[in-house]
Amino acid sequence: MSFFEELKRRNVIRMAGVYLVSAWMIVQVAETLMPAFDIPGWVLRAIIIVLGLAFLPALAFSWVFEMTPHGLRRESAIAREESITLHTGKRLNRLFIVMLILAVLYLGFDKFVLAPARDATRIAASLTTLPVQEAETSDPSINPKSIAVLPFSDLSPGHDQEYFSDGMSEEILNALAQIQDLKVAGRTSSFHFKGKNDDLRAIAATLGVAHILEGSVRKQGDKVRITAQLIQASDGFHMWSETYDGDLSDVFELQERIARAITENLKIVLQGDQKSRLVHQPTNNTAAYALYWQAAVPFNQRDASGFPLAVEQLQEAIRLDPAFARAHARLASLYAISPAYDAGISEDPAADAQREAQLAIELDPTLAEPYAALGLVYGGQREGAKAREAFEKATSLDPNDITTNLWLGADQYKTGYLKRSGTSLDKVLEVDPMLPVALLWRGFVEVQAGNWKEAESHFRRADDTGLVHAGVGLSLVAAERGDTAEALRQLARGLQPFTHELPEGSAQVLAEGIMGDAAARGKAVEVVDAYLATRPKLVAGIAPYALARLGHPERALALAGEKPTSNDPLLLSMIWSPTGRNTRVIPEFSDFARETGLAATWDKFGPPDLCSKNEQGDYVCE
Repeated sequence: MSFFEELKRRNVIRMAGVYLVSAWMIVQVAETLMPAFDIPGWVLRAIIIVLGLAFLPALAFSWVFEMTPHGLRRESAIAREESITLHTGKRLNRLFIVMLILAVLYLGFDKFVLAPARDATRIAASLTTLPVQEAETSDPSINPKSIAVLPFSDLSPGHDQEYFSDGMSEEILNALAQIQDLKVAGRTSSFHFKGKNDDLRAIAATLGVAHILEGSVRKQGDKVRITAQLIQASDGFHMWSETYDGDLSDVFELQERIARAITENLKIVLQGDQKSRLVHQPTNNTAAYALYWQAAVPFNQRDASGFPLAVEQLQEAIRLDPAFARAHARLASLYAISPAYDAGISEDPAADAQREAQLAIELDPTLAEPYAALGLVYGGQREGAKAREAFEKATSLDPNDITTNLWLGADQYKTGYLKRSGTSLDKVLEVDPMLPVALLWRGFVEVQAGNWKEAESHFRRADDTGLVHAGVGLSLVAAERGDTAEALRQLARGLQPFTHELPEGSAQVLAEGIMGDAAARGKAVEVVDAYLATRPKLVAGIAPYALARLGHPERALALAGEKPTSNDPLLLSMIWSPTGRNTRVIPEFSDFARETGLAATWDKFGPPDLCSKNEQGDYVCE
């Protein structure tokens, strides 16, 4: 008798088949039921490991033992005619086949009918709107080909994949934003409604869009399920919904299918390469991709406490895929913004940002982000002309990129091009109307133009988003109204984020000095002098700002003119406001403009709005 025939005689082959199919059924049922009870994902992994380890022992058991009418006996100790399986084998086979068919039918029904219904119910529960009111007439001013992509809900068993669901939403948003015939609300504004139960029509009205895309992501191991639905905001009509299943390696294809379905439903005419592809795959390494989106969380939230970990995650993503250009670009941006948040993630963040930006450009010259990061670095190094060129290069590559246009608008304001700054910021706010920093800078532009009502509106909207230093702008509005008490309160609150290098309570003392009498000003100057007496390696931007507003503009310009401070924009934003007139009109300002690179920028791009060049070649401001 051959070995194979002996395996058959001892029921080893039958046992192997029964075991494998039974194990598969157990895993499928567990994967289906576990999320409903919020059982952690590691339990499923443990079940799979145990089933795998038990396979060989089960085969060995079937080789040694046999079932008989008298119970379980060793195979060597019984006559063949005593075997139950010998007489019931055909019936067992038929029963097994029937059970297998029923299991496959159930799992198919669950996957294609029950699961989408469950996900739709859970999405509705997590993104439930307020009680439905009578449908309102759609606003004719809203572009019918417009959409906001709300952050997808994390329906993963452990509810620990929020970064991944946010990443899926942002990838789809970015892909749609590249379509010329479609208006897409910016990320910050769309994500502002995350976790809130606001009425979808109110959200659409706030963002100025006609449609809402919402959905969920369920990630378990390497398996991914994405459910999306497109809603017409005016009446809540569900224009389209679909559930997509795949592995992590399929996420780009799933994003592509969702984005393409939206364009088809909105009847968008695609142009050029977009006819064949909307979502571009940035990396082939799924682990690197996951790390990229984990690092995106503190970057998007500007959470400096999370910057060190974000740097480690991006560096690991680059180690896994050295050709991951977007990871290099995001690392460059992280280094570039870190000095403003005193993150301390590098001994020389400017050099690190330049290195990573150049690597990103070499890998993918079409990316706008590395050029924008370079613009930010050059601005911090007071190389205004190089900064402007880098920003313009970035906008030429991606005219609609929110971050690039924001940084460009802020740079234009800091260098005195106030009207151009307003145009750039308007472009940002048209797409991302709730972006806090853009609202703040736009408010400063309105202050200089004397449009106090509009300025207050922008400052209050920025403040509503949680931007504490919007108080600096609100204090200007209160002072214009003659409300000194409110101006003092708002200024103390607004200066708080910039005084961490000074003794506790310094923000209040400085605000009282700026808004108060000679005695209060004297106390405030003492605080600044005591800080400067410590000879800090990098002067805090609050020091020259405070000196200028405390009636010592010459000292302020001399201090800031020596070398970059930790926050040059603080002083520069004040210089171009009405409160900065006593600083920009003094003779020392011409030297300051040359020392800080402002004059070189104006020589190349023309005089700023409030200045002109005299016969001696100096810039004189009003």
